[in-house]
Amino acid sequence: METVGILGTGRMAVRIADLLVQGGHEVWLGSRDPARAQRIAQGLSEGRVRGVTYAQAMQAPFVLPAIFVRDGLLELIGEHADALAGKIVLDILNPFNADYSDFVLPWTTSAGEELAKRLPESRVVGIFKNIFWEAFDEPRFPQGVSDVYVTGDDTQAKEAAMALFQEAPFRFVDAGGQRNARVVERMTLFAAELGSRNGYMPRVGWRFLGEPWEPGVKDRYAHLIRR
Repeated sequence: METVGILGTGRMAVRIADLLVQGGHEVWLGSRDPARAQRIAQGLSEGRVRGVTYAQAMQAPFVLPAIFVRDGLLELIGEHADALAGKIVLDILNPFNADYSDFVLPWTTSAGEELAKRLPESRVVGIFKNIFWEAFDEPRFPQGVSDVYVTGDDTQAKEAAMALFQEAPFRFVDAGGQRNARVVERMTLFAAELGSRNGYMPRVGWRFLGEPWEPGVKDRYAHLIRR
């Protein structure tokens, strides 16, 4: 059993807390309003989820910030960099603006990279960036479950993060280094646009398709283009 401190009590925070509890872990649910956190904790799993302050939640070995970038998350985290040193920080951030039509960060960076800059002594792992809250409630789509793309420069930290959710109804895919958070976050922005256009939001996800392949074995046009 591991203990995860979550900063925030919104849609994603509550669902991830419940997912962790179902996997046998303990959650410290942090809020600016501890009474709100305690009420939510009792509704989720009394005894396995504790309602606490942000500062108390940051004492857990795993910490998951679930506050919007636009609401000052990066500044808050920066103020507590020393407290988070050495910890695995689970990054679910997407830097959406207020109406979810764009990001508040430029294409040359990502929320994950900005978080890592403010936490140079922490082990930042991007996870759950590419799915929306509704997929937690009904994880199975007609095409199967959504992938969750996991990013970060620390391989062991990524493995530890995925191990927390080994009972979760998703397929976790190692999506490479921290820089790839730019790609995953933009995929999420694109999914929001496609989902809204087709009437699916927030019930959208991503699925990576592939199978083992031996070059040249099944190239039906090789004889036509051979030089």
